[in-house]
Parts: sequence; C-alpha cells; structure tokens
Amino acid sequence: MSARARRTSFPEVVIERDSDTEKSSDDEEEVEDDVVESDDQEEEDDNEEQKGKEAEVSSAANKKGKAPITISLKKVCKVCKRTGHQAGFQGPTYIDCPMKPCFLCKLPGHTTVNCPHRVAMEFGVIPASRKRTNNSLDYVFERQVRHRVPSIKPEFVIPDEVNCAVIRYHSRRVTCLEFHPTNNNILLSGDKKGQLGVWDFGKVHEKTVYGNIHSCLLNNMKFSPANDGTVYAASSDGTMSCTDLETGLSTPLMDLNPNGWQGPNSWTMLYGMDLNAEKGLVLVADNFGFLHLVDTRSNSQKGNSILIHKKGTKVVGLHCNPFQPDLLLSCGNDHFARIWDIRRLEAESCLQSLPHKRVVNSAYFSPISGSKIVTTSIDNRIRVWDSIFGNLETPSREIVHSHDFNRHLTPFRAEWDPKDPSESLVVVGRYISENYNGLALHPIDFIDISTGQLVAEVMDPNITTITPVNKLHPRDDVLASGSSRSLFIWRPKEKSEMVLEKDERKIVVCDRKNSKFRDDDDDDSGDDFSSKKGKNGKSKSKKPILVTTPCSSSKKKKKKS
Repeated sequence: MSARARRTSFPEVVIERDSDTEKSSDDEEEVEDDVVESDDQEEEDDNEEQKGKEAEVSSAANKKGKAPITISLKKVCKVCKRTGHQAGFQGPTYIDCPMKPCFLCKLPGHTTVNCPHRVAMEFGVIPASRKRTNNSLDYVFERQVRHRVPSIKPEFVIPDEVNCAVIRYHSRRVTCLEFHPTNNNILLSGDKKGQLGVWDFGKVHEKTVYGNIHSCLLNNMKFSPANDGTVYAASSDGTMSCTDLETGLSTPLMDLNPNGWQGPNSWTMLYGMDLNAEKGLVLVADNFGFLHLVDTRSNSQKGNSILIHKKGTKVVGLHCNPFQPDLLLSCGNDHFARIWDIRRLEAESCLQSLPHKRVVNSAYFSPISGSKIVTTSIDNRIRVWDSIFGNLETPSREIVHSHDFNRHLTPFRAEWDPKDPSESLVVVGRYISENYNGLALHPIDFIDISTGQLVAEVMDPNITTITPVNKLHPRDDVLASGSSRSLFIWRPKEKSEMVLEKDERKIVVCDRKNSKFRDDDDDDSGDDFSSKKGKNGKSKSKKPILVTTPCSSSKKKKKKS
C-alpha cells in the first residue's frame, strides 16, 4: 500500500476545547443589542456550517468503516466526572471536589481546605465538665482510684524529634508494635507477611527478623505476664502462636484452619487479642464475630467459641480493663463497641453497646483507672466516654480527625499515653497530608481528649509516607512509629540533644543497594526479606549500612504560620 493511501485511511480527529463553550472576553458583553443579535446570528450560521462539516466527516468515515476520534481538552473532575473543575493533588496540596461533601468531617457545604475542624480541631467539642456527681458508683471510684489521678493536670511531654530509625526493616508494611515489659530499649514489630521483628533501638544496629512465625498478616501481639521472653501473636492465617524471643522457636496454640484453604467463606482470620493475667487467659477474636479463649497454663483452647458481635463481621479489637480485668471491651465491623463481663460470657449478654456510624478500628479503656473509653472509627471521629458508670448511649464528645484510610494501609488507632496520670493524651497518625514548606507530610497528632485540642503535631521532612502505627513507651518519653516498612524512634528534643552530644543520630538502612526494596506504601513491592534463612528461621540479609547523621546538621522544617 502506498504512503498516500495509508495516510487517508485514518479517521478524522475532532478536538474539543474549553474555549468552545466559553465567551471569548468580557468586552463582548458591553456591546449594543443590535451588534449582539448580529453576532448571535453569525454564530448560529457558523454552528450550522460546522454541523454540516461534521456530518460530512461522519458520513465519509462511516463509508470507510471508521468513526471519528474525539479528543477532549476540557477540565474533567476525576471524582464527579463533571467539567469546569478538577480535584486531586496540585503539588503538595489536595483539592477537594466542590460537588462532594467535605472529606474530613463528611458534611456538605464546604471543602477540606475550608473545613472548620481543620482550622481548629476542638471546633464544636464540649470540654469535660469539672462538676462532681452524687452517683454511688462514682463515690466508690473516687475512694479506690481517684487518689492516683492528680487534681492538677501535669504538662505533656511530647517526643518531637527522630532519634534513630531502621529504613526498610520489614519486607511488607508494619502492622503492630509492642514495647518490651522490662527492657526499655527493645521494640517488637509485626508486618503484613507475618514476620516478627526484634529491635534494640538503644544499640540501633542490633535487630532480628523471625520469618517462620506466621504465613501472613500479623495483627496483634502481647507479652506473657509470667515470662517476659515469651510473646503471643495472632495472625490472619488463623493461628495463634507462642514465640520464644531468644531462640525464635514458635509453638502454635490454636489453628482455626486445620484443613487448609477451603475458600474465602470458610477461612478464619484472627484479629483482636488481649491477656487476662488474673485468669490466665488469652482472648482472641476472629473475622466471623466469635471470641476464643486459650488457657496459658495448658496452652490449649478453653471452652467453646462465643459470638460477641454480628455473625460474619470482624472483631478487630479486644481490651481488658486494667483496674477490673473482668471487664472486656470489644469493637468490630458491625459499627459497635461492646462491654462484656468475662465471668458470664454468652451470646447477646453484653453489658453495654456503644453505637458508631461506621467501622470501629479500636477501642481502649484508660490505662490507669480504666474508667474512660476512647474509640477510633473510620468516619473520621474519635469518640470519648468520660465515665463507664455514666450514660453510655452517647459519647461525651466527638473529635473530628483525619484517619479515614484505604485498604493498603494499616488501620489508624488512637492510643493512650500510659504515663499520663490525667488520662487525657492520645496519639494517632493523620491521613490527610499538610503542606510544610512545599512538602506533603503526614504528621502524627497528640490530642487532648478532654478538650479536643491538638497538643502537638510531629513530623520529619524525611518521612513522606503515612504513619498509621504509633506506640508510646509505658515508662520512657519515647514514641515508636511504623511508616510503610520502616521504624522510627522519637524523643523529646531537649533530651535527644543531651543524648546526641556524645553520640550521633544513627539511621540503619537495610539493603540500600537492592532496588527491589523501596520505602513506599505499596504492599506488593519488594521481595521476601527472609529469602535466605538460617537456623530457627532467622532472616539473614546483607550487612546493613549504618548511616550517621550529626544532630546539628538535621534541621527540622517547621510549618509556615
């Protein structure tokens, strides 16, 4: 076929522009009526002529069996599919679709940029009342517990500077963190692939990853109260394990999928877990709404499974009351958090149901008295109940906070500061990014739940990924955070500078030369971290590269006022 014949066989291309539907300038609106009428007549003639040409083009194309191709250059919103505006990231700033409700508070009439809850987090929050009541339960609480809580709220200590880090520590995203109960410098971490990491952040370079614990997502882990070298873990592979941290040997205590994979409708996954030291029980919940009990003395399942949430829904959180361990708090995907009495666990026998509008990611009693409750729901609300003896039908206050997540992130959970005697400080990661000197960063928020005020937002210009997993140290002023596959240790700036006078800030980068390990939020990127395993399933990777950064050279970028 000749070049000329080949060129004429292609269909016609019609290009649409925004200027075709808009007025050319403002000066045309000021002309006289007769001129406008003549212009309108000319436009109608031009439109008829253009339609005739298009009809000729379409008929010619139809004869050749090819339809014309239309290329539109108009601005089209990817959210509502309408023209005239665009939504999405413009540099480090995210622009909302004006035709949709606010992404932060879920209410119509404004966008996220203009949302009053983004300007002031305490907007619309009623502070906690200081009045005393004459309730008899409150009187008992005052006599037994209140003497531990100071009458004057102490000043909050905020870890606001990265002290050390391990980059690309795990082969998949971090799912949970736990501090050692006796050694202040040991941090345990679990990931999406079921691996268990043990890191001594006091020495930075001493770290171990056990890859033989579980075959998929490690959702929760707790230390044994009788042996601080033993940890219990619950996984989405349907097993609960007991692992010796010295040897890495794991013993399965319960397997809910003994016959292997039989389809998604029968595969059981374990999510929420907690320990009751008084009764020697490990409580673990699954994705079908059932609660299972395991006796730590015999390392075997005790009794039958109990339905504690709507059948077929996940129970993602369990927490025993620290002051009265017989009280159990659970939460799940049925939009409820429930309070149970362990002494009479039966289906539909909960003491109280706490309703939510959407899925509840976490629910915790306060760490000292156990009289308060804080929950995190994916409707961008942190709900607080000031007293378990009061009215539990409605929360004492709702705090609007950005933690609505997608499926490729570990769920956000607002967790208490176990050292705060006033029981009012929680830490939680933020989903919506903020523009800090031209960088889109996702800070970690410290919130005073008694007033709803934002106490502090900590960030580092080198951490550009989202940080959904955060854990405050029970004895030291340390914050551990998991962002993608990396771990970070935060300390207060004053203490951190005193420590770094003798030593430089250390950051360990695992397998930096391996391009397959990228520090991003893609769960499917990267190969198995434990591709070369030694004895006891310990991962043996290449020798990590130790990067030392002087403290004086790390200047933290602050948010523009």
